[in-house]
Amino acid sequence: MSQKRKKPAPTYTAISLFSGAMGLDLGIEQTGQFDFLACVEKERSFCDTIRHNQFEGRLSKKLRIYQNDIRDLDPQKVLEDCGLKPGQLDLLVGGPPCQSFSTAGKRGTTQDERGALLWQFLKFVEVLQPKFFVIENVRGLISAALIHRPIASRPNKGGKPFSEDEMPGSVVRQLAQRLKDCGGASYHMDCFEVNAVNYGAPQLRERVVFIGNRFGQQVDFPEPTHGKLPGQKPWRTLRDAIGKLRDPGPVVMDFSPRKKRYLAMIPPGSNWRSLPVAKQKESMGRAWLAKGGRSGWWRRLSFDLPCPTLVTMPNHASTALCHPLHVRALSLKEYAAIQEFPSDWQFVGTPAQQYAQAGNAVPVRLGEVIGQTMATALNAAKERSWRALKAEVDDFRIVYLQSHIRTRQWFKEGVTKVWEDESDTSARPMYAASVTKRRERAMAAR
Repeated sequence: MSQKRKKPAPTYTAISLFSGAMGLDLGIEQTGQFDFLACVEKERSFCDTIRHNQFEGRLSKKLRIYQNDIRDLDPQKVLEDCGLKPGQLDLLVGGPPCQSFSTAGKRGTTQDERGALLWQFLKFVEVLQPKFFVIENVRGLISAALIHRPIASRPNKGGKPFSEDEMPGSVVRQLAQRLKDCGGASYHMDCFEVNAVNYGAPQLRERVVFIGNRFGQQVDFPEPTHGKLPGQKPWRTLRDAIGKLRDPGPVVMDFSPRKKRYLAMIPPGSNWRSLPVAKQKESMGRAWLAKGGRSGWWRRLSFDLPCPTLVTMPNHASTALCHPLHVRALSLKEYAAIQEFPSDWQFVGTPAQQYAQAGNAVPVRLGEVIGQTMATALNAAKERSWRALKAEVDDFRIVYLQSHIRTRQWFKEGVTKVWEDESDTSARPMYAASVTKRRERAMAAR
């Protein structure tokens, strides 16, 4: 009788900041190359989820969990607790809270205390001196300014010219500048605009991934594996993620009876435009007069398309995530399946807290792609015996990798476009392919 072979021990050490519900960490761990020594997370319910899954054996018993505001946590203590000296950690990862960098809603950027947490991540880089680091965030971080100028007072509206700190992209430029001398080490950085759906996730989710290292090593993110180009696999759909789920689970942040009355009138694959005009006005109020940004109103999902980006509240009228077949919001179990958490992963907290954990998570599949990328980069550095390469600051790059999926068409020439779920795959609706496949530009450091 043959003995069961043991899995090889992970090669590299890792620590995560802003760990959330562990989507990024779980994806990186799935490569089998990384051993997470510690995670740092402020929110109690998120930490309760991490502790519960650790207790159930889904995470290493050795994982140190810091329930701390990162601003109050000494990175030197974390380093010592993990038995490491500066420069010994292989990988530091994290996604600082991204709301202040999002192009949706008001942008506070680094004036917002959430945006300022980006510099707290940099403080950990300065003290820990990891060989590599990864920052994951919304794409809006690339264009964010250090000081936000309201639209009404911008130069094109008659306002005075922008100062240097008000210029689009000044956040990233300052980040690049500070990495030139970060605690005595100089870090090279590459930035990638990606979309999780292009790597096999059943969800449209545009992200930006910053990869830094202290070896002057240029890192390349994999080309998209899924899409509409020759040689690519088809995008995975909502049906692929939840089509076989018969039990949605007990946790559902559902729509109110009033919202359900309107959603019951919407066919799968459509939104508010399928309502009679009188019902549109009645149900949307002043939003009916708005221009643009209304595709989420009374939205009924289609099984034949990738899921839209998950939000923390699926039952909001303007960002509705209504099940294709049932007049209800997507359940927590369906959220977890779309994010591709392990089937036995459990969330802890109130329903709202659980949805926030699942909705805010990095798609696990994207985390795995990031992990594979980092393992390859670390292997290359290790083969050189960790010898640094000569690199110039001007080599910092921003690489666009088909991250923007052209929005589906809802309305044309006075006719509402309803994309029905079809058994005939040749008739399935699709998002349009990206016009630009790849674009690379220099990230100038001031």
